[in-house]
Amino acid sequence: MKKIINGKKYDTETANLIASYTAGGVCRRDYRYIHEGLYRKQTGEFFLAGEGAAGTEYAQPAEGGGYHGGEAIKPLSLAEAETWAEAHMDADAYEAIFGAVAE
Repeated sequence: MKKIINGKKYDTETANLIASYTAGGVCRRDYRYIHEGLYRKQTGEFFLAGEGAAGTEYAQPAEGGGYHGGEAIKPLSLAEAETWAEAHMDADAYEAIFGAVAE
């Protein structure tokens, strides 16, 4: 997936995939299905590339009403990337990317 946002290019083919998350116990046809990947560009910037079904933040309006699944790229600040990583990565993987955390 590739997107230009605020004059910057975000490309899942050239960025490094740090971690990914798929909603547990939800099949791809479920309206709650969501899959996200946390990426870091060579410039050090983080972004999420995700896709989701009609019941997620990735939903798109459907012709004739209602919603269907969609996909998007979202640039993240360092703090937003850390928050996502805390929720979806184990402690060792988190510290490998963001550094050691005090006990």
